[in-house]
Amino acid sequence: MADGALSPGVNLEAFSQAIAAIQALRSSVTRVFDCLKDGMRNKETLEGREKGFVAAFQESLHSVSRDLGELERLSNLVGKPSENHPLHNSGLLSLDPVQDKTPLYSQLLQAYKWSNKLQYHAGLASGLLNQQSLKRSANQMGVSAKRRPKAQPTTLVLPPQYVDDVINRIDRMFPEMSIQLSRPNGTSAMLLVTLGKVLKVIVVMRSLFIDRTIVKGYHENVYTEDGKLDIWSKSNYQVFQKVTDHATTALLHYQLPQMPDVVVRSFMTWLRSYIKLFQAPCQRCGKFLQDGLPPTWRDFRTLEAFHDTCRQ
Repeated sequence: MADGALSPGVNLEAFSQAIAAIQALRSSVTRVFDCLKDGMRNKETLEGREKGFVAAFQESLHSVSRDLGELERLSNLVGKPSENHPLHNSGLLSLDPVQDKTPLYSQLLQAYKWSNKLQYHAGLASGLLNQQSLKRSANQMGVSAKRRPKAQPTTLVLPPQYVDDVINRIDRMFPEMSIQLSRPNGTSAMLLVTLGKVLKVIVVMRSLFIDRTIVKGYHENVYTEDGKLDIWSKSNYQVFQKVTDHATTALLHYQLPQMPDVVVRSFMTWLRSYIKLFQAPCQRCGKFLQDGLPPTWRDFRTLEAFHDTCRQ
């Protein structure tokens, strides 16, 4: 495989001779250092030792110069390797002398091999899927399906009166929860949900779809200086910041675009389970506090209380 990669642009005979020239150059350099290490020896007089040392040192330097010239000559004959390499210039990473610390080149080769395997198996899977005859495929539906107008979603343009009725019914469902509805920016609704004397929740809605929730303490200010609901600043307490994160996760869990009123009612039912935020123990460890925080997680199905680390 290596010979095939070098043969298009490399003179292999000159390449082997260059390797031998490198070995000869290394030997010449070694003799130079040996000469410096031995110094002036094996001569009776000082003058004889100096002459012998200078002569041996000059001969060693001439050998280095000769071997270096030979190596330069052979390097011009070797030629340049082909650049048709799948990893292009990343092959230079293999020259890094600290491969044990930064094995980038080997990792790139491994990733490239897995990428080829993935592409191969994806091609096989695509061929198998194309062989299957799907009853509702685009090919069998024909031209009439293309001309059929698409049904416009009606849940995104619900009248405000319908949204008000849904919110009022939910407000009557939970006596310990009060919901104040306002529309400061047109038809989009904003809810201020007060759950007992535990917390307050700002819910930003687009029709009956909940876009954002912010949970704050019961005694925290939820209004800006101009008297509007503050939908950007977070709570000053870590426990309510945790509940805000869990509420955002709940919005992703309760998703049913065809029945948005069910989604809002399910979310409010889940939110109502925080009425005993500081009274319910964790269902796994049985403790009320962990790292100074009460159980802030509520299971989406059973509504049981768990610490953030105990729920996993």
